[in-house]
Amino acid sequence: MKPKRVLFVCLGNSCRSQMAEGFALAYGSDVMEPHSAGLVPAVNIAPLTYAVMREKNILLTDQYPKSISLIRSSVIDLVVNMSGYPLPEAGWKEVRTWSIRDPIGQSDKVYREVRDEIETKVMELVLELRDAARRTSIN
Repeated sequence: MKPKRVLFVCLGNSCRSQMAEGFALAYGSDVMEPHSAGLVPAVNIAPLTYAVMREKNILLTDQYPKSISLIRSSVIDLVVNMSGYPLPEAGWKEVRTWSIRDPIGQSDKVYREVRDEIETKVMELVLELRDAARRTSIN
């Protein structure tokens, strides 16, 4: 089965979506091709995002904030919206909403809580996609 192209979206593509993309690359690259973007991209990734992800041995060194307006919906299979806002209409194939608070401007404790919540959600998605791939290969 071809990996599912997943786009993780938050407001600035500086915290939550970057974390999700990092975990997806580390844990699920066999079943997904992860990307991330923001509705209103920040200038850079929040320093605490780098720090708390480093604690999990995930480096985001090649990452940078990107705008969702630059992503063609036709190349994305699933959008995970963590922004708390509606996505621009673009004909997305599938959209899921994860209600995860925005840690920007918060303490490192909050960043860690958000990181851990995202890690759990990404692992659930990875397991779901692996199960779907297994079922497809059996049929």
